[in-house]
Amino acid sequence: MNMPSYYEDFEIGASQEFGSYLVTAEEIVEFASKYDPQPFHLSDEAGKAMHFGGLCASGWHSCAIAMRMIVDNMPAAGSGSLGSPGVDELRWIRPVYPGDTLRMKSTVRDKRESRSRPDMGSIFMENQVYNQNDELVMSLRPIVMFSKKKGQK
Repeated sequence: MNMPSYYEDFEIGASQEFGSYLVTAEEIVEFASKYDPQPFHLSDEAGKAMHFGGLCASGWHSCAIAMRMIVDNMPAAGSGSLGSPGVDELRWIRPVYPGDTLRMKSTVRDKRESRSRPDMGSIFMENQVYNQNDELVMSLRPIVMFSKKKGQK
């Protein structure tokens, strides 16, 4: 089941689970080399020398993977998504390792119509990312703006 398309389609308390993303060592190193070149994101040996126990993904890489799973879950016919003004309470709870398969649970916390733009509203989400062992690895609370259906105000 894909994410709802328009503001009116979101129900507070509704949740859905989606995604299946296999994380590879090559991808971890490639991302870290470009964007977060800390030693424990670049080599297994450096990760073992620290509390991580081995090579682990950058938290920013985990965020990018989560975004990919969200986009892949958008309706094929298009979405009324108008972007996001930000994310609240981002937490990296457990390391993400090569071989982990990630999935997401997304729950609607709240929704508010725009006071200045009657053709749109904001959806307040609670997103939780889990690994293949059902361990929570990351949580975040994005705010996403969605258009209303044509003729709805």
